[in-house]
Amino acid sequence: MSTDLLPPVAPEVLAEAVENLTARLRKKLDAAIEGCAAGAARADDGSVTVRFGEDALVTLRPGPPGAVTAAEQATCTCLLAPRCLHRAAVLGAAPLADAAQLPTPEPEPEPEPAIGPDSGADSGPDVASAAPPHAPEPGPDPLTPAQLGAAAALWQAAAEALAAGVTAGGAVVQAELLRAAHTARLAGLPRAEAATLRVVRGLRAARERSGAHRLADLTGAFHALLRTAGLLASGTAGPALTGTARRAYASGGSLRVYGLCREPVLSATGYGGVVTHLVATDGARHSVSDVRPGGLARARGAGSASVALGGAALDHAGLARGGLRIAGATVSADGRLGAGRGVRATPLRGVAWDEEPAAALFARPAAETVATQLAERDTDPDGAAPGLLGCEVTVVGAAGEDLLVREARAGAPLLRLRAAHPHPELAHTANLRRIAAHPGLLIRVLGRPDLDRAATLRPLAVGPVPGAEYTLRLPEEWLGRADLGYDLLQGSHFPPRTAAAPEPAPAPAPDAADLLADSPLWRVRRLLESGIAGGRRAVAEAARTAEPLTSYGPLRRAGFTAAAELATALAAEADRRPRDAFGRLTDPSPDAYAWAWLAASTHLAAAERSLVAASWSSR
Repeated sequence: MSTDLLPPVAPEVLAEAVENLTARLRKKLDAAIEGCAAGAARADDGSVTVRFGEDALVTLRPGPPGAVTAAEQATCTCLLAPRCLHRAAVLGAAPLADAAQLPTPEPEPEPEPAIGPDSGADSGPDVASAAPPHAPEPGPDPLTPAQLGAAAALWQAAAEALAAGVTAGGAVVQAELLRAAHTARLAGLPRAEAATLRVVRGLRAARERSGAHRLADLTGAFHALLRTAGLLASGTAGPALTGTARRAYASGGSLRVYGLCREPVLSATGYGGVVTHLVATDGARHSVSDVRPGGLARARGAGSASVALGGAALDHAGLARGGLRIAGATVSADGRLGAGRGVRATPLRGVAWDEEPAAALFARPAAETVATQLAERDTDPDGAAPGLLGCEVTVVGAAGEDLLVREARAGAPLLRLRAAHPHPELAHTANLRRIAAHPGLLIRVLGRPDLDRAATLRPLAVGPVPGAEYTLRLPEEWLGRADLGYDLLQGSHFPPRTAAAPEPAPAPAPDAADLLADSPLWRVRRLLESGIAGGRRAVAEAARTAEPLTSYGPLRRAGFTAAAELATALAAEADRRPRDAFGRLTDPSPDAYAWAWLAASTHLAAAERSLVAASWSSR
């Protein structure tokens, strides 16, 4: 089914259209969605029409952001409109709008302070002056009743979707999630809304059998959604779990930043662009982003596009190997540099990777950096992507599309370099393939560790090792590094075969990734993923077809007793469907099943993080 012509639709518009359908029409909705995009056509005024036979014509008229954000922008000519199947099917076939295409919700009004005899107004001495000198700081503001209600509704919708799985998670289940996401947005819970939209997009991709779908990704999305909704609904969540609707920038004063590398960005929602990574003189990490709609073409072209920051006459290729002196800088919490009116930027000479402040990236062993990042993920599992990591490695050889290397330190394990983005039109995979053809090559690598895989690094740039003979020989204007997503390595960039290459490494032992692959934890992951694919029924079938002691005995023998107990409890809860004398369910709520699934998933994530940390430090 091709939906390229259909404009994005706001989640609440689709949710309302599905809610207005009768029960009989809801049963037909999934089949109607599959066949409606074939008749789509775009008019000269920007509207899109979809014809259903001779009597029904659905018209979508997107607003200024390019998305359908109001119910009146979607019309149908049939007699049942707007409560018709045609209109709901077209809206269900259209892609979901991103947060940038939606209007900013009005903030919830603050309640008026209580005035009365017990309110403390003019009722005695100043309470603050009478407080002890070391009184604790006040905690974060508690969630409002609206936020607690929205989180509870979101948990319920997520639990229902989990019990349904991909097989039964059609348009009706997705609409319930979207309605809960919209309620969370209005209540000021943008992080919960974003987690819900990831689940809905994952369900759509899975049901359409899209090539971009990965069951592991959808499993992770459900884990993030249930964890976020559960913590928010309990009232114990900190401010980090509420999130921010728009990236906030604070004054950063004057900064000197130097380029490290460029990274192409290509999202599944049609956005493309580049992020240039920078480091300040004090070692703080910053970035300049240029990501807009445009997909692959924009991702490829943005690498040489002008930098929109303070009037600096510099493109991203120049910034990645140059620097900026910035006056009146604005910086977000994640280090993103803003381009406000008062920002002024002047180009500076760049620094090589062996000069400060860039050299500090390569000073620590990779295992220490990964351990720090894993500890940060423990406190915020759904937070930002891990930071950059630098290390010197020796090339061992290819492993499929990946590259095996060994860090240049005593007792270091094998590391797996995997393309940061596998799209064939980007240069990542081709560059890794060229490097793999030179075993023994010494190189510096700057990348982002994949904290979900054992000893795996997503390289963004490579460079020569200072003082080494058998290393890369890059052009002087590249300033000692090649951006793997944009610069294509050629034969002249490698040392000749006659150069003094190190002795070939002995046949490698199983690489560190096997530490995770060979672990019996895969039995728990398979159970969790079967629940995502087939719903509660699939997990219950697994409980009936195998004895728990037989299925999870290897887990207990390997020391994963808690994992075995949680998996057994999940299977038992999935199969627990008590009925009364008339065969009716006495407890139809999916809450207990969702909590059991989340408990097993949380324990599995923690156990796998421990194995990932060990894979970076053990040979």
